[in-house]
Amino acid sequence: MTQSRQDVVAWVGSCVLPHEAAVRAWLKQWTGRDQDIDDVIQEAYCRLAAMDDVSHIGSGRAYLFQTTRNIVLEQMRRSKITRIDYVTDMGSLSLVDEAPPMDRIVAGAYELQRVEQLIERLPPKCRRAFVLRRIHGVSQREIAQMLGISQAADEKQAARGLKLILNALESDDPSEERKGEVGERARDRTRGR
Repeated sequence: MTQSRQDVVAWVGSCVLPHEAAVRAWLKQWTGRDQDIDDVIQEAYCRLAAMDDVSHIGSGRAYLFQTTRNIVLEQMRRSKITRIDYVTDMGSLSLVDEAPPMDRIVAGAYELQRVEQLIERLPPKCRRAFVLRRIHGVSQREIAQMLGISQAADEKQAARGLKLILNALESDDPSEERKGEVGERARDRTRGR
């Protein structure tokens, strides 16, 4: 999907332009020549202007730093002589990246998958109430009407689902979760009393 040119220009003005001074200061420290800085900034803006859509960009600051970094690296590759301080200062570039580390992304994806599995293992009534309330944000009154139960019963089922999921997550033993539906063993124990 392409955005209008006006939307792209407005995004550059509000999300990128305020960070130009910081990028210039960083480039001055890294390259040492004002003419090079102007060329790099100009090229960065040309690349941004050529984009049809900027909605995928989470941080204008990080994107501007990354774009100027890439431009400088391209210039370094094209030149025959590279200053040694360019290479030694490359470690400071990692500070620009605002994305979480890959291990946190993977751990988050695993945890989300685990929660989805736990939701699927909830007892049916409990799962319906929990999903409608916590996932879809449906009001307690609407859920009660949809399921033909009282609001108190809906609240009890949603709270029970949350409690079962939290208890399973706290146990930190995924093998326990595979033995059956979440909460089934506890319910069986209470029925036997």
